[in-house]
Amino acid sequence: MAPVNAPPGVFVYGAPGHTGRFVVDELLRRGFRPVLAGRSAERLAAVAPRHAELDHRVVGLENPDVLRRAVVGTGVVINCAGPFIDTAIPLARAAVEAGAHYLDVTAEQPVVQELYRELDAPARDAGVAVVPAMAFYGGLADLLVTAALNGGSHADQVEIAIGLDRWWPTEGTRATGARNTATRLVISDGALTALASPAPTGTWSYPEPLSDQPVVQLPFSEVIAIARHLDVGDLRSYLNTAALDDLRDAETPPPTAVDEGGRSAQQFVVDVVVRRCSDTRRITASGRDIYAVTAPIVVEGVARLLDGRHRGPGAVAPGEAFDADDVLAALERDAGGLVVTRDWRSPQ
Repeated sequence: MAPVNAPPGVFVYGAPGHTGRFVVDELLRRGFRPVLAGRSAERLAAVAPRHAELDHRVVGLENPDVLRRAVVGTGVVINCAGPFIDTAIPLARAAVEAGAHYLDVTAEQPVVQELYRELDAPARDAGVAVVPAMAFYGGLADLLVTAALNGGSHADQVEIAIGLDRWWPTEGTRATGARNTATRLVISDGALTALASPAPTGTWSYPEPLSDQPVVQLPFSEVIAIARHLDVGDLRSYLNTAALDDLRDAETPPPTAVDEGGRSAQQFVVDVVVRRCSDTRRITASGRDIYAVTAPIVVEGVARLLDGRHRGPGAVAPGEAFDADDVLAALERDAGGLVVTRDWRSPQ
């Protein structure tokens, strides 16, 4: 039996996966007792020994009634199971119908669009929040842009440059890439617009340790999240081509742990430049391991949804749901070396 003062349960779908394991560890570190769930009994049975005593639930996505019953009694559902085009809507709908908040870690633009479209009204009626893309891809850039606007909601131009010194993709990343064939969207003249084909390329001057890198426009879920709550004239998202080459190479290995927490040696930079009239603001987040850093991001969302530090129900973007500056400050304290730097002068 749970202690009287135990926090509400957190249901983690995809718990045996690479990112799911980081999320479960972070929940435990912060005092939650998660329920481990997934589609495969074999994979759930093979979880790390430190997770063996937690509640395990094998749940498919085919039967909405079964899925809803599985999440009843939990406060938040976290979806770490990609491809999210297959999992997000069934899980989010089950969460809302059971009166639970929903978060996921998707980088897939169509998934975020569908969640906003299909579940905003039901979530408002249920008094819960649906917050997709609360992760390295999507949420982190949205929080950075929101923080740079310092309470404002308009920018003439936003540029987001994600840089990785290496990309060691997980099995889930590869599966998601194979399923995610939709046309990618950017913001042009204030509206969501198809990315040009071929995608524009260029060079980005990243902060250290990456420095100058060839880049290609490759928008992820941050575009949809930003468009949800901010008025942006033009938004361009870049990824350095070296990381994309790693992802496209079938011989690139998955991440290898180099510390006791399971993190890889991968280093990342998310560099954001926001222009509004004559004002230019640059804000940058840097750290290690894009999969590992997703755990404190999504669990910070869990804590704020459960303790009331959010802006109400509905299907919302991370920067819309939470105080972006406060979340970034919390992540700097707790996200294993995440560093956020701000430069309100024009970058050279």
